[in-house]
Amino acid sequence: MIVLEYKVKAKQAQYRAIDEAIRTVQFIRNKCLRYWMDAPKEAKIKRFDLNKYSTELRNQFNFVKDLNSMACQSSAERTWFAISRFYDNCKSNKAGKKGYPRFQKDNRSVEYKTTGWKLHQTKRRITITDKKGIGELKLLGKWDIHTYPVKTIKRVRLVRRADGYYCQFCVDVECVDIQPKTGHEIGLDVGLESFYTDSNGYQEPNPKFLRKAEESIKKVQRQIYKKKKGSTGRRKARAKYSRKHLRVSRQRNEHAKSLARNVCKSNDLVAYEDLRVSNMLKNHCLAKSIADASWYQFREWIEYFAGKFGKLAVAVPPQYTSQKCSQCKRVAKKSLSTRTHVCQCGCKLHRDTNAAINILQKAKSTVGQTGSNAKGVATSTLLGATLVEQVATMNLESPLL
Repeated sequence: MIVLEYKVKAKQAQYRAIDEAIRTVQFIRNKCLRYWMDAPKEAKIKRFDLNKYSTELRNQFNFVKDLNSMACQSSAERTWFAISRFYDNCKSNKAGKKGYPRFQKDNRSVEYKTTGWKLHQTKRRITITDKKGIGELKLLGKWDIHTYPVKTIKRVRLVRRADGYYCQFCVDVECVDIQPKTGHEIGLDVGLESFYTDSNGYQEPNPKFLRKAEESIKKVQRQIYKKKKGSTGRRKARAKYSRKHLRVSRQRNEHAKSLARNVCKSNDLVAYEDLRVSNMLKNHCLAKSIADASWYQFREWIEYFAGKFGKLAVAVPPQYTSQKCSQCKRVAKKSLSTRTHVCQCGCKLHRDTNAAINILQKAKSTVGQTGSNAKGVATSTLLGATLVEQVATMNLESPLL
């Protein structure tokens, strides 16, 4: 399943209609959440009950009735996704907060299923057919949506971002591009000094997109508080501030995507650490740098391209990958400030290079036991994802790649 995204061009009245549809979706989600919270314990609300309740909301409120019925169901499904994730975290005894569902305050999208929209014959325009008044929207972009049958489009989502509105198509196709075997294997150790260090000794520089843009972001942020609350100038300043952060987010994504693609295309086996980035962000001294490095995003793209190219991606436990010697396996303890691995056996390597070699060796020793699925990913965070989760994941691949 892939997601194709277009920029939307329309009139101001149509943009306001999209905003109204987005607010309606938020209203339905919050009402469904309140319905679940107020239900007695013996009721045991399920997914079907929330869908049924969304139908009742259509009979009670005219502005909800104006929205497509499947869009209402999709909003109820979002609520159930948050509830079921909370239940799963409780059952698995997840450490820390369990993610209790919260009311939504700033929803930015409305999602239609197989009805409520109609694609133009040229497939460069889309018409939203509900009673919100959105109408026909022009699609800007170079995606080849016309190469896919309309029946394969399972979801259509209108998204509001800082720089405009976008239309996303969730297409139910298998994205496979099997690449020839290269005979190469690689281990990756991510870090802050360099973005990653591989088992061959190569170090990819850390781009530090947020650090480079931080001065201009803070300058724009100061302009917000100089404007009067509720004024047009303050709204424009906030929009400019949001666009700055959106640019950084896109830079991280494209950087992680291009690196992951190159790594998976040139190696048959890619080994990396199974890091719990959410726990590492609790270190307040390094949290900003860790978030700026976007390690988890890099991991997700490695798994995606490994499945697409028919390669094997293996996540290994990170314990002792930096402390253990890659030659004699003796543990040589060192602090984070020690950047060179020196062992009694005579091995002298960069700390991250030694860790990358250990990661590759761990992966090669366990790959025969863990096996691999049809996509070639031995340990994947996307396994068993439902349709709603896959749409939410949004594997957007650039046409230039």
